[in-house]
Amino acid sequence: MAADPLALVRSQIGARIAEIQELGQRLSPLDLHSRMDAIRQMAAEHGMVALEGLARCTAQMALLPGHRTATRSCLEHIDEALDSRSSRDCTTILAALAIRLH
Repeated sequence: MAADPLALVRSQIGARIAEIQELGQRLSPLDLHSRMDAIRQMAAEHGMVALEGLARCTAQMALLPGHRTATRSCLEHIDEALDSRSSRDCTTILAALAIRLH
């Protein structure tokens, strides 16, 4: 069986997410936005549609009031987005996030 061609990218993104979670409250909204936008860009470059959509949403929410709660909820769906193989998963993940935040 062939190795997963996105394994290295998933590993790099996982490390970036772990860093964001570790820094937590110490990250400013602008820094959080910047980090999530970098993840979004990496996901876009590698065709990871669900992760790109979730990262875009997270980056936008980082600049809004209540961003700590929204960001935490977004990050809870990162594993699903990383494992996604379908563009339809993006809609499902964002809908689950919207329900959770509502």
